[in-house]
Amino acid sequence: MISEPELVGGVEFDAPEVLSEAPPPRPPRARRPWLWALGGAVLASAVWGGGLYAYGQKKDPGPDLGGYSTDVKLCEAAKLKALGGILGKRSADGDGPEMNEPAVYEASCSMVFGDPDAGYSATVTYTLHKVMDPGHEFAARAKYYGLGTSIGGLGEEAFFDDNGGEGGELRVLDGQVEIALSIYRQYGTDADGKPLGEAKEVDLSGIDVPMTEDMLSLMAVLKK
Repeated sequence: MISEPELVGGVEFDAPEVLSEAPPPRPPRARRPWLWALGGAVLASAVWGGGLYAYGQKKDPGPDLGGYSTDVKLCEAAKLKALGGILGKRSADGDGPEMNEPAVYEASCSMVFGDPDAGYSATVTYTLHKVMDPGHEFAARAKYYGLGTSIGGLGEEAFFDDNGGEGGELRVLDGQVEIALSIYRQYGTDADGKPLGEAKEVDLSGIDVPMTEDMLSLMAVLKK
């Protein structure tokens, strides 16, 4: 019979390896940099968008009105003392229609100097542009109305015309404001065509001088 071989030399074997049911812990996963970059971009976009929205919600203050306002009593403000000293006593004041819209305010006033029937009529118009800049069109409009004489030292721009020696028209631009002052000789007649009242003959050749003086005074009052 063949018997099991005997162990020669008494060699000993190492103890068997013990296996654990729980796997060894995995090394920590590296963070993906592109995910962090994407998250940062989204956050920055949200912050920028929120800031833009908040900026859009701020009310636009609009242009600088230079002290001019819509709180105006034009007939009281327009003293026109220089013209009164030449044309005669002022009478028959009348407020014209008033317009007060978000973009523009306008008021007017009419008056008479001298004899109400045969004196001189005057009109003052005050226009405050709350949004648009009137400077782009002012000179062109003055030229259209026939005002070809430039007057220096009066607002930003000013133009004058003597109405053929029968009066005068002065238009001034001062920032967002346009002011117009017109003087006309009156010729009133009755039903038979006869003149009403006694007209006071005045040399109107230098009427631009008192008109300029009165315009400067009016602008100073309207800015308060």
